Amino acid sequence: MSAASSFVDWDLAEQVAIRVADRAPFTGAHHLDGLTAEFDAHTARAEDLVAATTGLRSLSGNARARVVGRDDWIRANVASMQRLLRPLFERLEEPSDDLAEGNGDGMGGPSALTARMGGMELGLVLGWMSTRVLGQYDLLVVEDEAAEDQDIVYYVGPNLVALERRYAFSRHDFRLWLALHEVTHRAQFTGVPWMRSHYLGLVDSLLDGAEPESFDLVASLRGIVEKQAGKRRAGRSVGLNAGNTAAGSGVLGAISSPEQQEALDRIAGLMSLLEGHGDVTMGRAGDGIVRGADRMARVMADRRRNASGITRLFQRLVGLEAKLAQYAQGEAFIAAVEAHGGSVLLDRVWEDPSNLPDLGEIREPDRWIERLEA
Repeated sequence: MSAASSFVDWDLAEQVAIRVADRAPFTGAHHLDGLTAEFDAHTARAEDLVAATTGLRSLSGNARARVVGRDDWIRANVASMQRLLRPLFERLEEPSDDLAEGNGDGMGGPSALTARMGGMELGLVLGWMSTRVLGQYDLLVVEDEAAEDQDIVYYVGPNLVALERRYAFSRHDFRLWLALHEVTHRAQFTGVPWMRSHYLGLVDSLLDGAEPESFDLVASLRGIVEKQAGKRRAGRSVGLNAGNTAAGSGVLGAISSPEQQEALDRIAGLMSLLEGHGDVTMGRAGDGIVRGADRMARVMADRRRNASGITRLFQRLVGLEAKLAQYAQGEAFIAAVEAHGGSVLLDRVWEDPSNLPDLGEIREPDRWIERLEA
């Protein structure tokens, strides 16, 4: 059994998630009919609009759209989470120095019951997320084993159809608008040559510093499940910053080392920048083209308070959500930078990793402006 499998029963996680997803409306595969060709066209057009607006175009060729059901989204994200956490699990499964010397019990692998509990909790979380996510270009969803499954822009057909009908959105406008957002994120990670490796390097440095005594995957997952269940019972949405100690502290527990604190601040600053830039670009690229964008933006702002996507789940699991305020800070940072030096100054964030703002600079743009001008 691999280290990753010994901590989480991944097959059980997938089964539970699909069962949860099947209970939501618009489950049938017929909702995918005709969407693939439509999103191929929307994605191609969105890529041109984003490039014209930002100057960023992918160095990996044209974007490829894939319309999926909730079950396929679950399978892709289970695989992604498994690969992401595998190095951490392998490290935590190693015997401690005390055990090697015969002086203690060591960390070792968890019990089969713990793995099943982890699979159950993860399945509940992913199942719930699969009913909400609309589109996803997630740098963590990368199949190393299959080139055809790399670098994909995902659209979850049943969910976007359900939202269109609920709010009577124009299908053409809503789908192009959604494509603009996802393609912007692809342009950020594949149009800036160092971006993906830089982000994953930050993630690695965060996980490398995890201490065995701070690791409690099941407690963290259960905290997320209990938080969303409690919010539903109270008739409120699940907010990023609400919740209990288990969900807020994440699997890494209290982060105390300066290196981990720095990684958290840099990840939080980067994600705020990218999300803010995504929203700004979506609005500018769709201006005069997408009808009803203001209303769609209000609806999506409300949904954003409910985390979706494997990156958001990762943020919760490692406790990063406690470091993130609202993503509107990224938009405010961009507005302040452009007010001072226009798009020329803002574009310097894409020149080198050292030019990226940390969380403190996102909150106080003048600090970043002074650093770059110096």
